[in-house]
Amino acid sequence: LQLVESGGGLVQPGGSLRLSCTVSGDSLRYWSIGWFRQAQGKEREGISCISSSDGNGRTNYIDSVKGRLTISRDIAKNTVYLQMNSLKPEDTAVYYCAADGTVQSMCKLTRRQYDHWGAGTPVTVSS
Repeated sequence: LQLVESGGGLVQPGGSLRLSCTVSGDSLRYWSIGWFRQAQGKEREGISCISSSDGNGRTNYIDSVKGRLTISRDIAKNTVYLQMNSLKPEDTAVYYCAADGTVQSMCKLTRRQYDHWGAGTPVTVSS
């Protein structure tokens, strides 16, 4: 299984970006996909995930991004999206997507759950 992130870049505070995670090697319907981010000098944290079809595509977010980030998926395109609005300087980080093949009703935001990772895409929020 391979994952490739895209869509990162430089954006002003208050702006928006849409990140994409394209999966190859298997159908997205069998995998929960998580988005993680790692700011310089900090631990990698899970911010959002979307469950596999076993979990009916249920979504999960950490509190600090609720209302600003929206995760979605297009199974036909084998792609997961992360729409990020009202971006803040503290959102600056490298963003990674990862895949978890566990059969579960709700995806988790725990790093150790995920076996397959993309290389990351950088996001910088600055004026």
